[in-house]
Amino acid sequence: MAAVAGVSGPSGVSGPSGGPEPAAAAVRVLIVDDDALVRAGLSMILGGLPDLTVVGEAADGSEVPAAVAAYAPDVVLMDIRMPRVDGLSATEALRAQPHPPEVLVLTTFDADEQVLRALRAGAAGFLLKDTPPAQIVHAVRRVAAGEATLSPTVTRTLIDHVTAAAVSGPVGRDPRRERALRLLADLSERERQVAVALGQGRTNAEIAGELFMSVATVKAYVSRLLTRLDLNNRVQVALLVHDAGLV
Repeated sequence: MAAVAGVSGPSGVSGPSGGPEPAAAAVRVLIVDDDALVRAGLSMILGGLPDLTVVGEAADGSEVPAAVAAYAPDVVLMDIRMPRVDGLSATEALRAQPHPPEVLVLTTFDADEQVLRALRAGAAGFLLKDTPPAQIVHAVRRVAAGEATLSPTVTRTLIDHVTAAAVSGPVGRDPRRERALRLLADLSERERQVAVALGQGRTNAEIAGELFMSVATVKAYVSRLLTRLDLNNRVQVALLVHDAGLV
């Protein structure tokens, strides 16, 4: 395994430059990418902010378990394409662990099967590698706060991809659709309405207006859906609704 750049270990953690550990309130970020220039660029973008700190780097998905154990990040920026263990496999393994950090996938594609696989595995969203620095910072902060980073527009793009794949796929028994229908059948009528609205890419404010709820009530329903369906974020709810063919 290649050495992971960055901090010295959990008992005496220092930043990538060897300086003192930032305040405990700062969001801890681990960067995983096989391109040293990408890692350096992300470190520069995130490292100078008082509420964010890059605690370490890794060059391959095979290094992720050790890096997460050593540095306890809140957010992992995860490249998809890496030489030994790709970011999708690393994300799936990481999100299967108890109390994992949030994962933001780094990709050069805005909607393909790899991104969908990452989202199904529990990634909180994805960033294109040419995303402007301010948006990268905003995305990391959102994920750290427990929010998905996909805008309704991007969600709809992904959903269109899922729908197109379903239409062009083989005809016959569809285990994914059967599972989705079974899970959604246990919801109350109101929960189902909120789930369908998420599948349509609606924001909390839009759902509140359509269903005559307060935004706080919508947030409570979204949290309840995640718990009942055992999902990580609203994007996974949207994918489940589309798997079921409800939108």
